[in-house]
Amino acid sequence: MDITIHHAFLPHTDAEAALAFYRDILGFEVRNDVGYEDMRWITVGPAGRPATSIVLHPPAVDPGVTEEERRTVLELMAKGTYTAITLATDDLDGLFQRLEAAGADVVQEPIDQDYGVRDCAFRDPSGNLVRINQTV
Repeated sequence: MDITIHHAFLPHTDAEAALAFYRDILGFEVRNDVGYEDMRWITVGPAGRPATSIVLHPPAVDPGVTEEERRTVLELMAKGTYTAITLATDDLDGLFQRLEAAGADVVQEPIDQDYGVRDCAFRDPSGNLVRINQTV
């Protein structure tokens, strides 16, 4: 049996800012961009790897989510504590420099962690934590 990760989901509060971060800065390709009323679901992923994608979605629009719950989700996103994703690259320092030069919100500069990983961290425009690991 082979199990892979097909889609990961991250909420966005501004579709254009999310595109600028994931497409223009990180270099992901846009695989799908679907609108409904005033909402957008945007699927992005690394070029040449069509089996792995991130779906950037409107936060808390699921049926049954109350307005109070929606406000709580938006508050947690604004604080940067709602969700996170970890990416990996073979050039951590180069990617860090590109993100920093583009004005991304730096949380942690590249560092060799005590547990054996070299990584850095940013927040995307919606407050999601994006950690990036150096591949070996």
